[in-house]
Amino acid sequence: MIPDYAVWLIIFLPVLAFLINGLIMRPLAKEKNAKYSGYITILSIAGSLGLALWAVYSVADEGAKEFSHVISTHWLGVGDNLNIEISILLDKLSATMALVVGVCSLMIQIYGQGYMKGDTGYMRYYTWMPLFTAAMLGVALSGNLIFTFVCWELVGLSSYLLIGFWYHKPSAAAAAKKAFVVTRFADLGFVMALVGIYFGMNGTELVQKEGINVFDIANLPDIAHQAITMGLISTTGFTWILLGIFAGAAGKSGQFPLHVWLPDAMEGPTPVSALIHSSTMVCAGVYLVARLFPMFAMHEYGETAALVVAGLGGFTAIFSASMGMVMYDIKRVLAYSTLSQLGYMMLGLGAVAYGAAHTSDHHEAEHLMELAFAIGMFHLFTHAFFKSMLFLASGSLQHSTGTFDIRLMGGVRKYMPWTFWIFIIGSLSLSGIWPLAGFWSKDGILLESWAHTPWFFWLAMITVFMTAFYMFRAIFMTFFGEWRGGDPSGLHHGDEHDDHGHQEVHPHESPFVMVAPMVVLCVLAIGSGWAFLGPIDANAFLGGHSHAFFSVFTEFSLDEAKHSLPLIGLIVALFGVFVAYAIYGAQWVSNEAIGRAFKPIRTLWYRKYYMDELYEDVIIRGVLMKGIFWLCAAFDTYVVDGIVNGTAGLASEVGGLFRKVQTGQLQEYGIAMGFGVVVMLAAVLIGFYG
Repeated sequence: MIPDYAVWLIIFLPVLAFLINGLIMRPLAKEKNAKYSGYITILSIAGSLGLALWAVYSVADEGAKEFSHVISTHWLGVGDNLNIEISILLDKLSATMALVVGVCSLMIQIYGQGYMKGDTGYMRYYTWMPLFTAAMLGVALSGNLIFTFVCWELVGLSSYLLIGFWYHKPSAAAAAKKAFVVTRFADLGFVMALVGIYFGMNGTELVQKEGINVFDIANLPDIAHQAITMGLISTTGFTWILLGIFAGAAGKSGQFPLHVWLPDAMEGPTPVSALIHSSTMVCAGVYLVARLFPMFAMHEYGETAALVVAGLGGFTAIFSASMGMVMYDIKRVLAYSTLSQLGYMMLGLGAVAYGAAHTSDHHEAEHLMELAFAIGMFHLFTHAFFKSMLFLASGSLQHSTGTFDIRLMGGVRKYMPWTFWIFIIGSLSLSGIWPLAGFWSKDGILLESWAHTPWFFWLAMITVFMTAFYMFRAIFMTFFGEWRGGDPSGLHHGDEHDDHGHQEVHPHESPFVMVAPMVVLCVLAIGSGWAFLGPIDANAFLGGHSHAFFSVFTEFSLDEAKHSLPLIGLIVALFGVFVAYAIYGAQWVSNEAIGRAFKPIRTLWYRKYYMDELYEDVIIRGVLMKGIFWLCAAFDTYVVDGIVNGTAGLASEVGGLFRKVQTGQLQEYGIAMGFGVVVMLAAVLIGFYG
């Protein structure tokens, strides 16, 4: 069994790298020694990955279905009732998430050695990256919602620093602020949910008599059930708590309508994009819903929230895929693909949660809650590998051609064979083509959405076609046809943008330090599905102890194999590939003719449904600045300041009137005093005799 201190080190090794690089390497090391900051980051994350593997072995050895180990330490107390703890929850869910974060982050850091070479912010890059990784590992392993929220906000801060890494570019600075503001707005829902949990559930017997912390993730479903049973919280109140949690998750995972920050996050370096869009920031929302899944699946009480999760996930999947079909920036195509796949994951979790909450069969509900891990987290697991690989491949293309614009590429497969095949395999896996990992995880979501929320199934099935279409549209425009020249001015990314427009671009394969991590991720994109669901025995992987750990995967895959939906999904995906080939490969149909025929729809998709204009022009500049903010300013000026200034003016005017009475003539003062004495005497006499 992995010792407690080793589990803590999974989080704190990257923190140590952040401190060393930030406090020692950056102030003291010369620019020529900047490479050592990269080595420190890579070694720290490799150490975390090794410990995460140890944790996976330990959980598998103990029997994953039953095993749950909490490591807790008291942090601080507020009054007599609120004790805040820092705790780690080690079970199959957290161990799997930590493993995924560790693998993807390590490959991305190694890749960054080549991609960021020569960038003046190299050391700064390798200072922020381990902080980002540590924050996400904290979210993955946290056993207490307060600690989760601290790491959650640290993920947001790190993403702000990395999206705006090239801060001298106005677009990067704007994208960083946009990501920060949108996710902070969403996190307000998370904060309100925490407040609701404290005031609505703190009076339960589990908290008051047994001393369980009200924010303890492992016991929170039981605490919530007891709070409802005792009448401490109503069904409506519980639903609002779940929706608050989902609001925070939707912000991080870019669910509609809080998706607008994520495509703009492409302004950061490509390894940052790979980390944000694969296993870290955007997956934190999905992971939070999966972590608190028993609450969403609570019979009769979680139905509404589960339906919202499934519905919004299904809509986000098709909504984002439509925009990916018309984008020309390959990183933005992948960004919208990520949004779509996150919608898939939310759809899967919401559909199974709705099924569990809707059934009165206790055993069926328990089975569905186990199944949620398979269909939601397994797709997150596989998606992390092939999406990281695709983003790194897009960075490899830019490193060689100087551009992310697929209209300026063409014929690149002749010059970059490794990148070509890696991109092909990643796209096939993303499209859900058998036998790659994406087939097993993605079609499982289709199966469960059909079983529990068939009205959302059709959104998911349409998205299958769209996903295959936009990925192979990018492939045919990028790797096939004739070379279209690239962009010489973009060959030098980062803080130094030299103008070499007079030079020709000669595409070439990226260096080994960039290709090797992509190959490792490519192997995982192929084999991760088979290792746990197919003919490869996972017992060999975990020393004979995998049955408990992966039993839900195996059971799920057997059920899936008996159903026809995966085959239908495969046919739909292949049809999407065929349509992309017909338009952009064989050119049987003119892309320009289609664009003219569907110009309004294409413009709507290309302008991102005018959501940026809605937020920035209508809501921010119109409703807020010219409406609410103007009214607040007017109220402050004419009411608040008016009362203060009016009171002061009135006092001044009254004082001015009385000032005129002071003439300085003693005779007048004597007359006034005599008159006053007469008035007072008259008042006394009237009061005495009257």
